[in-house]
Amino acid sequence: MIQPAPAYDPAPLDPRTAPAPRYGTASLSDVLPAVTAGLGVTTGPPTGLDLAPADRVCVFLVDGMGWELLRAHPDEAPFLGSLLGSSLNRTGQPLTAGFPSTTATSLASVGTGLPPGAHGLAGYTVLDPASGKLMNQLRWQPWTDPHAWQPYPTVFQLADAAGVQTCQVTSPAFQHTPLTKIALSGGSFHGRLTGDERMDFAADRLGCADRTLVYTYYSELDSMGHRHGVDSDAWRGQLMMIDRLAQRLAEQLPPRSALYITADHGMIDIPFDEESRIDFDEDWELSAGVAVLGGEARARHVYAVPGAAADVFTVWSEVLGEQMWVASRDEAIAAGWFGPLVDDRVRGRIGDVVAVAREDIAVVATRTEPGESSMVGLHGSMTPVEQLVPLLEVRS
Repeated sequence: MIQPAPAYDPAPLDPRTAPAPRYGTASLSDVLPAVTAGLGVTTGPPTGLDLAPADRVCVFLVDGMGWELLRAHPDEAPFLGSLLGSSLNRTGQPLTAGFPSTTATSLASVGTGLPPGAHGLAGYTVLDPASGKLMNQLRWQPWTDPHAWQPYPTVFQLADAAGVQTCQVTSPAFQHTPLTKIALSGGSFHGRLTGDERMDFAADRLGCADRTLVYTYYSELDSMGHRHGVDSDAWRGQLMMIDRLAQRLAEQLPPRSALYITADHGMIDIPFDEESRIDFDEDWELSAGVAVLGGEARARHVYAVPGAAADVFTVWSEVLGEQMWVASRDEAIAAGWFGPLVDDRVRGRIGDVVAVAREDIAVVATRTEPGESSMVGLHGSMTPVEQLVPLLEVRS
């Protein structure tokens, strides 16, 4: 008698197999420590990222310009594309953004030179254990003391104290934000409205002293990706603008300068269908036992009601484990997702369960997060299109 085949019972993804960021050797948190080491200033533990010394350095960070997206658009970004394989580019391989691959986390990693487990901005939204409320670390809502939330000095502050002429050149709107205060402050701040003004002013500041460190930033590519998607004409138009701005800055570099062009994350377009966008607010299984849903659609922090963490982990693993890496807090920390060490003050900000998309899906919340749920382009996960970012180099 022929026995029936056993029912197919696929195993969930093992969180230990997720491609954790390369902290300490090739992540965003290594960039400024490597830069300042070339300026003769120690701003943290040694990093394995090798950058040649330069007297004057500008770091130009483009929000949302992932490595894979840049490589896929050579016609829109011919100047940046030429740097991908240039002999001048010592850093031709991509960096990892850190986890999650989201703006608040990445900018804090850049500015402090620390992984998320140390600086503590461990997601787009995370639970504040002291208040029990969900904290949006980009908008800084609800208000909490920035320096208690992130107590470490920035690389800019340490470099400025060591005699390096240090400044940030970005939108005037960012001057007094808490995120700027705890991640991107040190030296002087110069608000400039347009990209052209920022490039010209950054180049001018590079020539003001023998040792200078300038940071400049452009956000509109990310905005177009969220609103229209990375497969849109609006997104491609912004990439063309960025390519022109980068070339404008590169052509004005004073002698003995290095320009590094990088990004905080990539992005992926997720279709608007029930299979691709799972609505937490309408899913009784996923919401059972959950007190607060944090993070973002591609990288969720899930906070359970007391005593329900194990059950929530089981359900999320059963429902989503073939498409997402689902880990307990301890598993995510042990896997190094947030860095080699996680400060005690940060542990409670990490979800009881952390769910990270491997496939082209998103866990949205249409009632509680209507704006975020309507976005076309998303990010946050550890897939290459979201996690890998460029570090392109121009020298004069």
